[in-house]
Amino acid sequence: MIRRQFFRAGAAGLALSAAGRFAEAAAAMQGKRVGLIGTGWYGKVDLFRLLQVAPVEVVSLCDVDSRLLSEAAEMVALRQKSGKTPRTYSDYREMLKEGDLDIVLVATPDHWHALPMIAAVEAGADVWVQKPISVDVAEGKAMLDAARKHGRVVQVGTQRRSTPHLIEARDRVVREGLLGKIGHAEVYCYYHMRNRSNPPDSAPPDHLDWEMWTGPAPMRPYNPIAHPRGWRSFTEYGNGIVGDMCIHMLDMLRWMCELGWPNRVSSSGGIYVHPEAKANISDTQTATFEFDEFPVVWQHRTWGHPVDPDYPWGATIYGDKGTLKLSVHSYDFIPEGDGEPIHGDVVYELDRYPEDRTEKDLERHVAPAVRLHMLDFLGAIESRGTPVADIEQGHISTASCILANLSMNLGRTLSWDPEAGKVVGDEEANRLLARPYRDPWRHPGTA
Repeated sequence: MIRRQFFRAGAAGLALSAAGRFAEAAAAMQGKRVGLIGTGWYGKVDLFRLLQVAPVEVVSLCDVDSRLLSEAAEMVALRQKSGKTPRTYSDYREMLKEGDLDIVLVATPDHWHALPMIAAVEAGADVWVQKPISVDVAEGKAMLDAARKHGRVVQVGTQRRSTPHLIEARDRVVREGLLGKIGHAEVYCYYHMRNRSNPPDSAPPDHLDWEMWTGPAPMRPYNPIAHPRGWRSFTEYGNGIVGDMCIHMLDMLRWMCELGWPNRVSSSGGIYVHPEAKANISDTQTATFEFDEFPVVWQHRTWGHPVDPDYPWGATIYGDKGTLKLSVHSYDFIPEGDGEPIHGDVVYELDRYPEDRTEKDLERHVAPAVRLHMLDFLGAIESRGTPVADIEQGHISTASCILANLSMNLGRTLSWDPEAGKVVGDEEANRLLARPYRDPWRHPGTA
């Protein structure tokens, strides 16, 4: 118990220490003008964490849902110190045309990440873009190229890299060599998160511009599952549970164990248990990412029980001296032989940020990680350096997950050449690296 309390205190101290390191950069954000594209659930989560750590001014909000947009504008006026209500837009291009934004947050559905992010860096803004960065590989490469061309800082919302207890696990267990030789890792999600309903298609609500919401994606009839928040159930808008949940844990492992690109990716799965649902993403899937160092195996099931009820979504790293389990809530090191186990827990900051207690739909255990991730982003803006979840790292983790889905759909293993940005010896797979855009939108990776 004493050891558990010690490491809980250690993670809390780590969070405070890191926040202290970034305090000067946060203070330098005084008066920086911020815009948010996508005012739904996580857009507000990200924006409100930014307002908690830096004296920025939110001047612009954009969304194709007028109801969400007006609600967000009212909430921002209450949350920011100036009390001012931001301008509102239904088209991100009109918002960026103002030319007065220093920072832009992109928190749209996945199929709308690439074009606004690229437009924002072209407009001179530094950008926070939610994960996964893209729905196809070519989009991600175009986003990376745009960030580098325009010299902008781009942080990806893979905040496991800024989660205090996971930083502690990396430093205390992985970097100290307590695992010994690592030979295998698993990442997994057993949440029942695939929508099982089958409501009829219908006319979109009056407050939603369905044409603009669909944008470059294939046009589907409006369905109440898709908006708000249910769009991940459809492959037209994202990459399913691999694109949503695998990327977090795969990216965490890549950061923690210093892994680059996988050499080979293979995957199998499909809709095995709930074919009656409207959703068209897999309910069961396994993928293997072969790195030089060791293989990483992903599994998700949207039915049944988790393998370990304490770790229903997480990662397990296997070494010859011990095993490390990791999740958004905790970590556990289990040594081989007579070594001493180590346990760490998530850090909450409810006393320091009491508004977290009442914020609707906030994942309170994630809020400290988002704040620290924001501070890292601000530190990179101030120094013009590279943030911990730089767009290049986001591209690698995103593309790896997209390749897993391509492998599943094609029924074969894909060998990846990161220098060429192509699948080796597989022209059919390479044609699928960029999906067609719906007119009048133009794909940034093929234009």
